[in-house]
Amino acid sequence: MKRAERLHALSEMLRRNGSRGSSAERLAGEFGVSVRTVKRDLAALENSGAPVWSRPGPGGGYGLAVGASLPPVSLSPAQAVALLAAVSAAPDAPYADLAAAGIQKILDVLDPGTRARADELAGRVWVNAVPPSSRTIRSALEEAMAEQRVIRIRYTSRDGTTTTRDVEPVLFASTNGQWYLVGWCRLRNAMRWFTVSRIERASITKTACGGHTIQEVGEPPANARPVHGRGG
Repeated sequence: MKRAERLHALSEMLRRNGSRGSSAERLAGEFGVSVRTVKRDLAALENSGAPVWSRPGPGGGYGLAVGASLPPVSLSPAQAVALLAAVSAAPDAPYADLAAAGIQKILDVLDPGTRARADELAGRVWVNAVPPSSRTIRSALEEAMAEQRVIRIRYTSRDGTTTTRDVEPVLFASTNGQWYLVGWCRLRNAMRWFTVSRIERASITKTACGGHTIQEVGEPPANARPVHGRGG
């Protein structure tokens, strides 16, 4: 693991540990480096503005001040390109525009050398992605999901039947190259999967969702996983 990656991982571990903190020995074991290297990394985080605290003696260790925000930690060129590739390959994914804007903020604060190497590496990754669906429709779906409000959609099914439905959004799902809005259909009084590309109109209502849960959707496939990216 390169140092920039280790600094980021170290700050994330300290954040997750909260007020408990971690000893330098434990941190060194987690990252497979010496205690001396970990202490240098902790000093580098502190010098960059991270709210690192230390407690001497038995039961002591290192941690991050509760509620404090972390300064940006620079990405490696490969990490930056990985983010670019992920968003470029899935322009139809929920919140893809917001993700792209977030990545641009990160790229804008990279040091010039890292940015130049990331730009060069990005030129070696090509993507042939499908055109995204209507931005207006996707924005409405994304907002309804985030705010948990009923959304009214005009939907054409595979057999050509067009209906207008009020749907309580439960989750977005991607399978076989398609994105779906999964939600409680008030017209059918049942959980339904709606292909996003078949939604012709979408508008958010003022009605709050009734509290249908992800468990009602059913058992996910063995290889399905949420995108929160938490490590084991």
